This record gives sequence, structure tokens and C-alpha cells, in this order.
Amino acid sequence: MFPNSILGRPPFTPNHQQHNNFFTLSPSLYSHQQLIDAQFNFQNTDLSRAVSLQQLTYGNVSPVQTSTSPLFRGRKRLNDEKNLPLDGKRQRFHSPHQEPTIVNHIVPLSGERRYSMPPLFHTHYVPDIVRGVPPFREIPFLEPREITLPEAKDKLSQQILELFEACQQQVSDLKKKELCRTELQREIQLIFPQSRLFLVGSSLNGFGTRSSDGDLCLVVKEEPVNQKTEARHILTLVHKHFCTRLSGYIERPQLIRAKVPIVKFRDKVSCVEFDLNVNNIVGIRNTFLLRTYAYLENRVRPLVLVIKKWASHHEINDASRGTLSSYSLVLMVLHYLQTLPEPILPSIQKIYPESFSPAIQLHLVHQAPCNVPPYLSKNESNLGDLLLGFLKYYATEFDWNSQMISVREAKAIPRPDGIEWRNKYICVEEPFDGTNTARAVHEKQKFDMIKDQFLKSWHRLKNKRDLNSILPLRTAVLKR
Repeated sequence: MFPNSILGRPPFTPNHQQHNNFFTLSPSLYSHQQLIDAQFNFQNTDLSRAVSLQQLTYGNVSPVQTSTSPLFRGRKRLNDEKNLPLDGKRQRFHSPHQEPTIVNHIVPLSGERRYSMPPLFHTHYVPDIVRGVPPFREIPFLEPREITLPEAKDKLSQQILELFEACQQQVSDLKKKELCRTELQREIQLIFPQSRLFLVGSSLNGFGTRSSDGDLCLVVKEEPVNQKTEARHILTLVHKHFCTRLSGYIERPQLIRAKVPIVKFRDKVSCVEFDLNVNNIVGIRNTFLLRTYAYLENRVRPLVLVIKKWASHHEINDASRGTLSSYSLVLMVLHYLQTLPEPILPSIQKIYPESFSPAIQLHLVHQAPCNVPPYLSKNESNLGDLLLGFLKYYATEFDWNSQMISVREAKAIPRPDGIEWRNKYICVEEPFDGTNTARAVHEKQKFDMIKDQFLKSWHRLKNKRDLNSILPLRTAVLKR
């Protein structure tokens, strides 16, 4: 993706190892050109020029300088950066590509290999970014193990399976995103040498499609980051770096100054759209929780994909417009599968609390799914019946007024009386921090539209047993 980043490395043959029931952990990545040549065929890709991941030391020793990342200091704040307004909900701005690159002075290495970091804020408030960074190890790249799909003996189940197979994210799609993450991490470490960049969300949790955007989380320190001040300033530096140094490889970088600020951009080589946030640690943890559920039972992923496609088609899958986020929808599906008379999923947080504790260090989070074997359910319902049951459950059975959806508890529980839940139309508990993932649904009109769509779709599908009656398959496949 970036110049000189994959040159001069000796060729090697990667060692793929089988670790568990869900993943293969691979230490190797492909170059962008190889990925394009592969034409989404991972098995036929030439691995001779694979890019190895950076390894940094950790523990009590000082970080090791990489050969491609010189040490920098003295980054000056540009005039247009000093007085940025902080109250804009969705304010965007661009840095022109012709803006000169900010040149930093190289710091000579002392025997102790110390880093000199630029101050993030004015002199009266300088957070300690360097010493606060935990000793992250590089997370191995995760490849899903091929699992046997459920049988489809009826038309509706067959339609669900065919849609899933046509639209599910391919290994080659994930490889492209992972390569971009690796190269961007190397670039961002020019600004924050000990930071780590994590791929999170649907790209990695097992519920992605061919068209899924990439979500990235930049971790600069273990402690929480103030999203209104620290995170915005950190992203301002990242945004300027993208606009100057990487303008030939990243297009349309935008700093969106929302409640949780992000930098949106597009990788020109892979053509993937990315959203990058700062220190959304819970997003890293829930990515691997959802990934565990995704591969726990072979009916989960096809069912989630078709429900996300259905919700998107009916315009109830967009948190920015006051409807359900994809994350909330996935939790709603998992909750439904947990609450069947014969459950298809358990609460893995209850069964394996030590593997999904919020206290686990981030560089160990990816190991949690390795401790969870496949779940053997006595429920033999086919995909078609499960889709119908999902629509019926939320159309006629779930009590929206008094109940909260809890995947952590594997049941519907009474709403808490806190401000996070009071007078909310939909309550979906975040499994780690206990917040409401469906808080975007704050208008009664949007809530009524969501409920109405569940009811109408349930009646149509029950009568026709044809997925086209609620989701035009041709359109869904074209959108991938």
C-alpha cells in the first residue's frame, strides 16, 4: 500500500498453524498487488513476498525502533489547529493535499533508547501518552476455519444459505483490510511510537460482508481517553499525517467531530472505506466476543447476515439516522437464539468468565475464543424457521416497554432505572460496559417504524415462505 514499506524484505514461507475450532493464526500478510492478482482466491495467492508483522519488545524494557520508523520530535501545531471548535456534532474539515509535510527533527538515540514525544495540548494540560501505553504484543492475524454450513431442506432455508454464501466476507477481503491496518500502524507510529492499531467490528467478528467497511481502533494508552479533547487532538494529528504524507494512497480523509470522533478515509488500493477511532477499548473486546458467538454454532452467521441485509433494505439499520446499528442487530439475534425454549446459544460470558473478563490485557483478548469449544444444541430448527421466529419474537413477544436485551445474561431482564435506560425506546445492553447500544433510536416515529417492519415482515414471510417477499435477493446479492 505504501512506498518502501515492503521492499528489501527477504522472502519466506509463512507457517500456518491450526489453533482451535474456530481460527487459523497466521503470522504472514500479503502485499496489495498479490491480493489484486489473487482475484479473491486466497488459496492460489503467491506467498513468496508476504509481509511480516512488526514485533516490538514489551515488559520493562524500552521499545525498539523499527527500521522504517525513525524517531520524531518537535511537531508544531499549525495555526488552523489551535482554535478548532469542539461543539460541532458532525463537523468535517479537510487539509489540502498541497499542504507542506511537517518536518520533525530526528532525535539521536541514547543508550537508553528514549523517545521524545510532542505535547498534545497547551502547557497547562499535557497527558502522559508514552508512559501510559500498555505493553502490547502484536495480535496474530486471524483466519476463520471453514466450518460446515447447516443443511437446507426447504426453499426458505436454501435462499438464506445462498444469500450468505454470495455475500459473506471472503478471506481475501479480510487480508486486504489487515494489510492496510499493518501499514497504517507503521505510519501512525511515526507520531505515536508505542501505539497499536486494531481491526475491529464486522470485518473481524465473523459477521462481515463483501462490502463491509473497515473499523480501526487506535490505542495510545491503557487509560480512558477523553473523546472531546484528547481523542480529537490525536485524530487531528493523524488526519494531517494522512493528508500530507499519505495523500497518494489514502483518499478523502475526513475528521468527523462527533461524540466519538473518527477519521474516515478510503484506501485507494483495496478500495475499502475505513473509520478510525481512538481508544474505544470496548470495541476491541466485543469484537472477539462476537467472533466467538459467530463460530460457536453453524446457523448463527447465515442468520445474522440475512437479518442485517433485511434491516438495511427496510432502512432500519442506520444509527446515524436514528435506527438500529449493526452491532445492536447482532446482539438482538444472539439474544433471540439464547432465549428459545431449547437455546441455540448460551451466555459464554457466564460459562467462561475468565476468558471474557474486562480486566484481560488487550494483547491477550484474541486468545479468548480459543478456550471455547463449539456449542452442541438440541434445537434442530432450520434457518427458515429461525428467521420467522426472530421476526415474530420482536414483533409480538418481546416487551419493549419494560425489558432490556442482555446477551451477557442470555435473557431479557428488567430495565435498570438509570438515565441510560430511562425513557428509551429500545434497550440493548453492551456486554462489557453495560451501556445502551440502541440509544440512537431516540424518536418515537423511528421506533414505531422499526416495530412495524418486524410485524409486516413476519406476516409476509409466514404466508409466502419466500425470502423475496421481505428482501429482494437479486438486489441484496448485487450490493454484496
